[in-house]
Amino acid sequence: MKYQVTLILLVLFFSCKEKPKEVQSDVTKIPEKHVSTEENEYPEALDKVFDAHGGLQNWRGKRTLEFEIPKPDAREWHTVDLYSRKDKIALPDATLGYDGENVWLLDEAKTYKGNAALYHNLMFYFYTMPYVFADKNINYKKAEDLVFEGKSYPGVHMSYNDGVGASSKDEYYLHYDPETYQMAWLGYTFTYGSDEPSDDVRWIRYEDWMRVSDMVLPKSITWYAYEGRMIKAPKRTVSFENVTVSEKAKPDGFYKKPEKAGIVKGKG
Repeated sequence: MKYQVTLILLVLFFSCKEKPKEVQSDVTKIPEKHVSTEENEYPEALDKVFDAHGGLQNWRGKRTLEFEIPKPDAREWHTVDLYSRKDKIALPDATLGYDGENVWLLDEAKTYKGNAALYHNLMFYFYTMPYVFADKNINYKKAEDLVFEGKSYPGVHMSYNDGVGASSKDEYYLHYDPETYQMAWLGYTFTYGSDEPSDDVRWIRYEDWMRVSDMVLPKSITWYAYEGRMIKAPKRTVSFENVTVSEKAKPDGFYKKPEKAGIVKGKG
């Protein structure tokens, strides 16, 4: 998958200096209209999940996604071009991004301690579930139901061919509410830096949604402790605020590497 990126529990508590935008209103009603035009390309269940979040056709009409992640002392501001997957993150004392060819980091104060190659689009992939599972070069099959608090959540298992993306051995499990087809859980393995598959599936709960334009996107996501497929107590929640999706692209040069920024080596 061209744009596939490793999903990892790394969440870095940095922030953004830019001015916040207007917060989107919450949503409790799920869109019912079926708008997908890609019959037979995806499993029927996954196509219904896309519909429950606004529809894949609607999503593909969007160009720019922006969101903020609040941290204890400040914020991060993420901007992504949904066509090219170029991105940019403003942090308190640094800026990082992807210009279509290279991941770059502007950190004149030498304060950034994270892995920019991993993080530049990490939260984008977590945030844009389930739509990132419409990317190319994904293999689909039915997954075993996930049971949590007595309720069964059917699922779709995703895998990749050898050599696809930065970590082709990773596997993903999307589990959905059987009544609404709204996404409920994400399971994923992490094999970054290894050629061996993993059976350690980590779990994120998706249950807090809001309406952004005509899409239904996460307001927050929560990592849970687990033992195998037994989900235990919540561990950490990441919130998303001031989210916008637009049909317009950012101006030329928005994602361009700043003159003083360095190129980040490593898989992204």
